[in-house]
Amino acid sequence: MTVNPPEVRRLNGEHVNLRRFRPTDEATVWEGRSSAEPTALPTGPGRRSQLRKRMLASGQWVRGSLDLAIESHGRLIGDVQARMGVGQRLPPGVVELGVDLYDPGQRGKGYGAEAVELLTTWLLDHGIADRVQASTAVGNLPMRRVLEKLGFTFEGVMRGFMPVGAGREDFALYGVTRAEWHLIGGHPTAKPQ
Repeated sequence: MTVNPPEVRRLNGEHVNLRRFRPTDEATVWEGRSSAEPTALPTGPGRRSQLRKRMLASGQWVRGSLDLAIESHGRLIGDVQARMGVGQRLPPGVVELGVDLYDPGQRGKGYGAEAVELLTTWLLDHGIADRVQASTAVGNLPMRRVLEKLGFTFEGVMRGFMPVGAGREDFALYGVTRAEWHLIGGHPTAKPQ
């Protein structure tokens, strides 16, 4: 496991690239996160400046978190995050992923799957993770199919996991280990630039 994980400038895939955010991306990220998942934005005073700081630090591990933009055909369409141990309350060697495509019209085209595949491959191949996991709402069948298609194993339901409105939502947990990922084979090697 890598003690000081390397910075990521860009990971190239067939249909998407993962890259650092640019200052010009701020309005798209703000609008995309506001409309897709209001809880994905910082709350309280200075929310926009907190988002700007995260974007400026993208590509670097900050307090156990890595943020990258998802780009397709030169257009910013979403973001992907990796979270590990330090500050994230995960055991050493475990990295958790999150992915968000801003425009519902971009979903179902394989972009999110390719982003997850690129980042998972990079994390495991560079010794940053021994295990990669992701969770999603139990009812989010498209994301569950993506994780299963990529070879993540369904490990159970975390009941009452995510606060939603006045209640809490059940989330499905998926994971894959380095050994399983390499056994599956066929995943592209994410090449940084």
